[in-house]
Amino acid sequence: MSQRQVVVVAADEQGDRPVDIERWSDLARNALEAQGAGNGELNLLFIDRAEMTSLNAQHMGEDRCTDVLSFPIDAGDFPVEALAGERLLGDIVICPDYAAEQAPTHAGTYDDELALLVVHGVLHILGMDHAEPDEAAEMQAAERDLLERFHQ
Repeated sequence: MSQRQVVVVAADEQGDRPVDIERWSDLARNALEAQGAGNGELNLLFIDRAEMTSLNAQHMGEDRCTDVLSFPIDAGDFPVEALAGERLLGDIVICPDYAAEQAPTHAGTYDDELALLVVHGVLHILGMDHAEPDEAAEMQAAERDLLERFHQ
């Protein structure tokens, strides 16, 4: 029996919006595997606005809520092997209430917005960025590809 290459540990720690943990965990796992992440473990956490504002202030220096934050584990700074022999990839934190607010002018629907944020977070975990125009174009192309393949 073969083991899954990527394990996603997900939790919904907010009560503002409904979140289908299994659906978004599957999307994150499929995106990671499609991008060649190999064996690894990712944490996917859904939190409320207050907690997201706090994390954004603490880690990004911006005292406001945001939609998604990704915290990749840098292999140079952290032991790469987890207890099960898998690499720890990092954490993705999403604020569903903020996602619902921005969905109509961004991805369209709440589900499409959450899907985009999960995939966007995964790509950040894997080292992609969008600070420069060429990086942004590459990241957007990868997002579109993964969403077309794995988001229904």
